[in-house]
Amino acid sequence: MTKTGFVYHPDFLKHNTGVGHPECPERLIHVIKKIRDSELGDLLINLDFEPATRDIIKLVHPENYIDKVQHSCKEGLHYLDSDTVVCLESYKIALLAVGGIIEACKNVSSGKLTNAFCAVRPPGHHAEPLRSMGFCLFSNIAIAARWLQKNTDVERVCIIDWDVHHGNGSQAAFREDPSVLYISVHQHPLYPGTGLGGEIGEGEGEGFTLNIPLPAGSNDMDYQRVFDEYIVPAVRKFKPDFLLVSAGFDAHASDPLASMNVTESGFKMMTEYVKVLASDLCDNRLVSVLEGGYNLEVLSSSVHDHIQSLIK
Repeated sequence: MTKTGFVYHPDFLKHNTGVGHPECPERLIHVIKKIRDSELGDLLINLDFEPATRDIIKLVHPENYIDKVQHSCKEGLHYLDSDTVVCLESYKIALLAVGGIIEACKNVSSGKLTNAFCAVRPPGHHAEPLRSMGFCLFSNIAIAARWLQKNTDVERVCIIDWDVHHGNGSQAAFREDPSVLYISVHQHPLYPGTGLGGEIGEGEGEGFTLNIPLPAGSNDMDYQRVFDEYIVPAVRKFKPDFLLVSAGFDAHASDPLASMNVTESGFKMMTEYVKVLASDLCDNRLVSVLEGGYNLEVLSSSVHDHIQSLIK
């Protein structure tokens, strides 16, 4: 029987990004309501967790960067760059988000859970080791990958990122590392402008980054083709011990920040692909982490369908 963990904490709503900002608390409010109003609320295993320690964050970010984020938040509500906002609570909430993901990874890696979904904010895949950007403070999923390698029997991690924006932060964390396969399918051209096909990693990590930029208007069938022709063969060749998914839902046709034509059915299809890969290659060990998605209604319905597929 599948045991699917769920990571959420009401304190995630305290990360205040100001009036009109797309990465707003209402995103999670809608997601949680959708889940609790459906059959999923009784099927998920809710996890208790604590904020990540600084030592855990230091697996990807140096101490001076962590200090910078902490001190910036003490100034109250303001922009760190053109689109990344923090408030007094943001540093603590970012630590809590990482802590929740770590707890999910701990339970899945030990076999207590089959898989897990982490409904966290702020998101993480744009945060580079030395720079916050794209609504992100800490590189959530990159930290989780490093934690797994340091604290469990996991040696090889695959990160599949289907957020509509390229995960430059995740890519930067593992650019020279052959033990982590980073795969991103995203709209191009689009923020942050990285993620071209020629970006394949460097040094010992060359060949362990796979970018699949797609043009605006790409739909469910285009994503299915990408999984069949590129993602599935690459993951099977890599043979990971653990699968992490940067699950952004902003490639949806109704999302205001992009121009793709993916539907809820498309996200369910992608979820089925990663579930099969996890089952075949790494004893079902799969943790999915929320990234983008800015149309509140389709975000909540897409997350619902994604979790529903994880549970089956």
